[in-house]
Amino acid sequence: MEAAFDAGRVTSDGGLLLLRELIKHTGLLREFAGCFTDNRDSSRIEHSVEELLTQRVLGIICGYEDLNDHEQLRDDSMLALAVGKTDVTGATRKRQRDRGHALAGKSTLNRLELAAPNVDAAERYKKISYDDHGIERLLVGHFLRSHASAPTEIVLDLDATDDPVHGEQEGRFFQGYYGHYCYLPLYVFCGEFLLGATLHTADVAPGKRAVEELERIVSQIQARWPSVRIVVRGDSGFCNDEVMTWCEEGGIDYILGLAQNPRLRAEIREEMAAAKAEHERTGEDARVFKDFRYKTRDSWSRERRVVGKAEYITDKENPRFVVTSFSPSTWSARALYEDLYCARGEMENRIKEQQLGLFADRTSCHTLRANQLRLWLSSIAYLILHDLRRLALAGTQLARAQVSTIRCRLLKIGAIVSVSVRRIYISLSSVFPLQDLFPRILANIRSSFAPA
Repeated sequence: MEAAFDAGRVTSDGGLLLLRELIKHTGLLREFAGCFTDNRDSSRIEHSVEELLTQRVLGIICGYEDLNDHEQLRDDSMLALAVGKTDVTGATRKRQRDRGHALAGKSTLNRLELAAPNVDAAERYKKISYDDHGIERLLVGHFLRSHASAPTEIVLDLDATDDPVHGEQEGRFFQGYYGHYCYLPLYVFCGEFLLGATLHTADVAPGKRAVEELERIVSQIQARWPSVRIVVRGDSGFCNDEVMTWCEEGGIDYILGLAQNPRLRAEIREEMAAAKAEHERTGEDARVFKDFRYKTRDSWSRERRVVGKAEYITDKENPRFVVTSFSPSTWSARALYEDLYCARGEMENRIKEQQLGLFADRTSCHTLRANQLRLWLSSIAYLILHDLRRLALAGTQLARAQVSTIRCRLLKIGAIVSVSVRRIYISLSSVFPLQDLFPRILANIRSSFAPA
């Protein structure tokens, strides 16, 4: 048996044909590119900003987290086709040394990440800069445009997670809760829609930065949907007086986890005893809820409604508390905790999906600004995959699939790309298991963007 990499222009990412169709209709990457300023000499440009960003984002979606991968991917004709190149083999590149390479190499893509906010006239290489406020507005704008009409109510989920640093990077701080040096990106989701992904240093608690993020996102939402009811939901890391007061003054409801302390545990002592007795009687986990008013000794400016969950599981106590602006007549204690608060766990799955499946934690650049762009590249990749799920894969077996499953089952398809004078022909694997889905997915994409 002999084997060699000599089959010619064979790609392992034939499913990029579907992503090409999707991004052409959504225009998301075109809008993303509009958040960048290109100071390069136009007469020397062979890769537009949109093409560079599309190459990078589609590479992430297909599982290529490292810039070094693009030194080989630049020869992938299928990726070049998805990026929008007409010369998918690179045969007509200006310089002889570039011919045969249709796409940008790792060095060109790396320079995309490293430009300063304002490019100096003497700068030779790093001439593409991004507008951070524009990208932030894009994430919220994509959410707003995805709804034909304003919903009655939306829930904004806040959460932060650790993103370990890679050596002596800018903004490197030790975080005691996680026990290592890391960044603390702050995420905001509404359902499965990503509205915010901001990279922060670990020297300040996420809750201290939440109001600024909420002000930005809520103002943009209310400008489009002035009558929508907004609920803010988060764990105990966001339970501080600044966040709650801001919500109360703005007419926004909230439900936040509340870290337990001796005073809170004393409030549910009788309920905990009742839960223990029920557990001993039935052998099952038991919960008893208590509704009460509470104010901290120093940090809260007013008394607020707190719901305590007295739970006894497997021979141990498991108390939990939430603080909320909702009245008991609107949400009972049990429903408030079990139905409204616990639903925030789905957001944690979305963060894991972005970090594990789309490499949001691949923030190994030296500067915080460059790492923020890497986080946003992953975020745009997530938006595309979310669009794929909710529009293209609706009604199929992959409609609720994770990124890794979609990549493995739908995107990783062997294909041969043949280029002639008149056409580009893609021969996909004849034994691909989900080939019957392709026509349905394409029909879903086209019907989603058909004129009303």
